[in-house]
Amino acid sequence: MASAGLRLRTIRATAFLLTALSLMVVLLSAYLRLDGAGLGCADWPACYGRLLASEPGELHFGVVRLLHRAVASISLVLACALVWQCWRRPSIESAAGPATLLLLLMLLLSALGIWSSDPRLTLVGFLNIMGGLGLVTFSWRVVLASSPGSTLHSHAAPTRTLRLGAAALSVTVILGALMGASYAALACASFPDCGGRWWPGADDWAALEPFAVLATTPTAGDPGGATLHLLHRYSALATLLLLGAAALQALADDARRHAAWVLLLLLVVEIALGSLAVLSGFNLWLAVSHDVGAAALLASVATLLRRQPWTDKKETAAV
Repeated sequence: MASAGLRLRTIRATAFLLTALSLMVVLLSAYLRLDGAGLGCADWPACYGRLLASEPGELHFGVVRLLHRAVASISLVLACALVWQCWRRPSIESAAGPATLLLLLMLLLSALGIWSSDPRLTLVGFLNIMGGLGLVTFSWRVVLASSPGSTLHSHAAPTRTLRLGAAALSVTVILGALMGASYAALACASFPDCGGRWWPGADDWAALEPFAVLATTPTAGDPGGATLHLLHRYSALATLLLLGAAALQALADDARRHAAWVLLLLLVVEIALGSLAVLSGFNLWLAVSHDVGAAALLASVATLLRRQPWTDKKETAAV
């Protein structure tokens, strides 16, 4: 019994560490991508998108890039140890599933690194951004599955509002990742409108090519880039309303109240960061913080979505 409790605490501690390291990977990746593209450069906005001006050369291994690779390598080793701890007999299936997905995602991102040196490949950039966010989500799901004292002991299914809010958040994150991968910051430098436009026109939809190989960054008013901005903002508004309503409903449940307050706080912070990033002329650290906030928001929603199965309850009692 004591051995099982020690094992569960080891899994939980490893998953916590992996969550922190995954957040660091998201932060460092966002910094490398945005700083390399020239966000906030001295000659802004003329210098933006400088990476796309020529053929990709050899990567410059500065301190930040070396730190990124070191953190990613340590995370991979820890993920292997985590999967072994979860699957060895008797297996802890509730934690083994997300732990396995975490390891597979890390291996996929490692393989994707072969093409990551070319910033013109929008699809590769998009997968890297989404993959980094996925690392945080899966590692946090392992924390939830292995935390008897902090799991949600409600067996009620998530509300429809929460499910719709989670779907809206997923769409918002996907659109944001497409904006980042296509370097579309300059396409819409005003807020809340987009250069006087409030909704994409018919021609704007036709210009939307999210996975095209880039030759240059979208300029101010670019129809495809502006469409991404507007869709991202409307999706973010729907996310705020739906998840905000779901969090307010969850405040009535003692077991979910803390998670609901965290979700409400993250919603406000994330909307503020996105708005301030545009209004500030795309400040580098505001944009990086917006990416990290998205990862934290996904983990927060995962906390409220999780239904604790009866097997978890038995494991909790045993520990």
